Amino acid sequence: MSGNSPYAVEAVDLVKVFPQGNVRALDGVSLAVEQGTILGLLGPNGAGKTTAVRILATILNPDSGHATILGRDVVREAEAVRRIIGLAGQNAAVDENLTGKENIRMVGRLSHMRRRDATRRAVELLGEFGLSDAADRPLKTYSGGMRRRLDLAAALVARPPVLFLDEPTTGLDPQSRQDLWGVIEGLVAEGTTVLLTTQYLEEADRLCKEIVVVDHGRVIAGGTPAQLKATLGTSVVSITLSDDGMAPRAAELVASLSDKRPTLDGAMVELTVDNGPKVAVEVLRRLDDAGITLAGLALREPSLDDVFLSLTGHKTEDERPPPNAHGDPGGTRKGGGKPKSRGKGRHRIGAAGGRDTTP
Repeated sequence: MSGNSPYAVEAVDLVKVFPQGNVRALDGVSLAVEQGTILGLLGPNGAGKTTAVRILATILNPDSGHATILGRDVVREAEAVRRIIGLAGQNAAVDENLTGKENIRMVGRLSHMRRRDATRRAVELLGEFGLSDAADRPLKTYSGGMRRRLDLAAALVARPPVLFLDEPTTGLDPQSRQDLWGVIEGLVAEGTTVLLTTQYLEEADRLCKEIVVVDHGRVIAGGTPAQLKATLGTSVVSITLSDDGMAPRAAELVASLSDKRPTLDGAMVELTVDNGPKVAVEVLRRLDDAGITLAGLALREPSLDDVFLSLTGHKTEDERPPPNAHGDPGGTRKGGGKPKSRGKGRHRIGAAGGRDTTP
């Protein structure tokens, strides 16, 4: 690593445009990941997360901007970068017709390991990931969770100090997801730096020291999970109405109680505030005076889902345009509408104070 930077991964103003469809997948994305930590790149389908990972992993070149991995430039020193990273994508990069052991051994051989060393490493990794009993079974007999663990094991064959995980738990059942989280936490405890893309708010909240929120190819917020949730207030007043047709009227009546707009979801209206109990009493009074019947009222702490909804106006699970011809999720079309920008400053993840927004 060159210099004394505490960051294992740094990206500055990355831009990527896919000519077919005129899609601006990345529009000035900047981030930095502190060594030995997990950075969560959070956003919906089509936000630009996978494009960013592909650039950092030297699969794509940016149209402008630059990035380094442990001080090595991802364009000028791509071969050197490939030797120090591991990548586990959304789809397991393994062969269904080979056994688990054969898959790992094959990756080792492709990494220029001697046959004996590749076999030893395969046995070691299969044990670490709880796959020893299935080592000699064809991959086609593995469950989804087992395949994801094998894919992650394959990414670790060469013991990379930096690991990119592109939505590694998508499609897994809750227990398999929890198991994989434990594996990732173990890797970081041993000093691995991880950049994790995800749509799961719970995943980001549990695993990530810091989070960068991306939407339409732009960074719109960054900080620790606690810092992001603190931007909303200390409480969420959740109102459930007996008639969802009254939700717009109820939202209008309580809107002045917060400096943030209420969110509506069917018969539910939610309001983020600083003094939850006091506001809840006023909500009851206003709705009762208007003759609006409640089915329920609750107070809770803000979640990352609330943060994302506040920042983007939609949830992470919302549908987006289908992938373009390059197999890359959609981004912002030139000349089309763009979301409000929170600035294109650099989010230096892991730095004191949360982030540095130097232009």
